[in-house]
Amino acid sequence: MSHLNDLAHPHRSRYPRVLSIAGSDSGGGAGIQADLKTIAALGCYGMTAITALTAQNTLGVRAIQGVPASFLKEQIAAVVEDIGVDAVKIGMLHAPDIVDAVAWAIDTYRLPNVVLDPVMVATSGDTLIEDATIERLVRELFPRATVVTPNLDEAALLLGRPLAQVEELEAAAADLLQRGASAVLLKGGHLPGDVVTDLLAIRGEPPAYWIRLSGERIVSDNVHGTGCTLSSAIASFLAIGQTLEEAVQSAQGWVRGAIAAGAHVRTGQGSGPLNHGYAPVPMRLLD
Repeated sequence: MSHLNDLAHPHRSRYPRVLSIAGSDSGGGAGIQADLKTIAALGCYGMTAITALTAQNTLGVRAIQGVPASFLKEQIAAVVEDIGVDAVKIGMLHAPDIVDAVAWAIDTYRLPNVVLDPVMVATSGDTLIEDATIERLVRELFPRATVVTPNLDEAALLLGRPLAQVEELEAAAADLLQRGASAVLLKGGHLPGDVVTDLLAIRGEPPAYWIRLSGERIVSDNVHGTGCTLSSAIASFLAIGQTLEEAVQSAQGWVRGAIAAGAHVRTGQGSGPLNHGYAPVPMRLLD
């Protein structure tokens, strides 16, 4: 049903379509705003279904106002039934009924290329999810996602144990796969050291296929919204037809460029945003 509009115009080119289901960041550095900037910069057509409004800036989150699950369903239905979707990025889901609404949408519209960023803690340290939501998210969305992209703080919440060493990444990713995920990108940026190592684990035979992605740490205070940006970049590269492994590597390279380009810019008094516009490409066309 997500491709009904394709059938109406079978001979026309179209843009790669990426739907972000996430919360709004009034400061513009993360959430829906970062997703749309990323999707546009990578030459895709961005659409949104907003799960919650936040009053936040570079210093932190002041307030959260959730959107009713019924209205979230209407947003998704309006977009999918008219425009269609090639990939989905899922971000902040603050309540169990919001998780259920997203699971309903994935099944009802057979949404493809689902990138789940389990947003639980903001860069500032503010908690963005209810405790009761975590298990619902794991049960309902892990099995429906193409890839899950937790950082170490989020993985620690999901697994109930701290992660403090790069040697722990493989075991943690394996445990997340055991909880139902088809693939996990475990982001190691919170670990100390001059080298940042992420781990992509893909379920298969043998039990998991591992890809270590390492790079020199880019020193910057402007890292607000990095996880949102990475997940929406992965969704954008999936939307243009890259494999999961290709999309993760392409997205990581692009995000590293955005961090470097924004490292010496001051926006606000706290953790500022990446430079999402450092290397924009024209809107891509798919046959």
